[in-house]
Amino acid sequence: MAETVSAACPLPSRYVTVKGSRMHYLELGEGDPILLVHGNPTSSYLWRNVIPHLAPLGRCIAPDLIGMGRSAKPDIGYRLADHVTYFEGFIAALGLQRMRLVLHDWGGFLGLHFAARNPDRVAALALMETVLRPARMSDRAEGFQRAFGLLRSPAGRDKIYKENFFVERILPGSILRKLSDAEMAVYRAPFRDEASRKPTHVFPNEIPLDGQPADVVAAVEAYDAALAQAKIPMLLLTFDPGAIVQQPEIEWCRRAWPRIVIQPMGPGIHFVQEDQPAAIGKAVADWFRRWP
Repeated sequence: MAETVSAACPLPSRYVTVKGSRMHYLELGEGDPILLVHGNPTSSYLWRNVIPHLAPLGRCIAPDLIGMGRSAKPDIGYRLADHVTYFEGFIAALGLQRMRLVLHDWGGFLGLHFAARNPDRVAALALMETVLRPARMSDRAEGFQRAFGLLRSPAGRDKIYKENFFVERILPGSILRKLSDAEMAVYRAPFRDEASRKPTHVFPNEIPLDGQPADVVAAVEAYDAALAQAKIPMLLLTFDPGAIVQQPEIEWCRRAWPRIVIQPMGPGIHFVQEDQPAAIGKAVADWFRRWP
């Protein structure tokens, strides 16, 4: 049975200044921090129906990555190295220490990169539809090859900047249900003009495919190796058919991270929080109760 998903987001909003720019975040609950990190082209709003299931376990904090959501849009490159600087600056500004991380899409890169270098500060990880390893374009599903071949081309650049393609097409096309007008309005709000869409264009060009970009490939390989040795409890939620995490990635994960727990969640494409927020929230909460 499909879940009822609310468009409303009554969770308290906060702001903190990082490198001279304001970053927005949602916060609910008390205790040890639970950090929920989104990717492209979403925001903390993606977690609105997941957070209430986790708030009894700790202080849930969902930031808007720099240039996205209600966070500021400084004049930076918006490469992953830039996001790392602001993400880790956000953690430092809030004084977060031992955390549990809930990671999706590019939030997974940021969280895994942090966890690999700071294993003593991460109590547990929950992952879904995120970048697990570098890949070859030819190994990806046909739909992925077609979509990201376009998005990494000059024609794709025009679509992203001129048509807001990530928000208007990729986002709703990667959700099983139809987003409401109210939900689409929230997702459109940060990207009203072409200049504001730069982060949504840079992100697909950062995907580590066919050895490029070399610095991103190196970073992913480094966290893959470090997390294989780390003792951080890890949960991977998988969806059918999925978009980023499909059977080859699941099998790789079992080999590379033998201690990871893999939990199938049923139907979902990529922005799975818009289809199964309660199921995700309950699954992650059950996992975190094992690793307080």
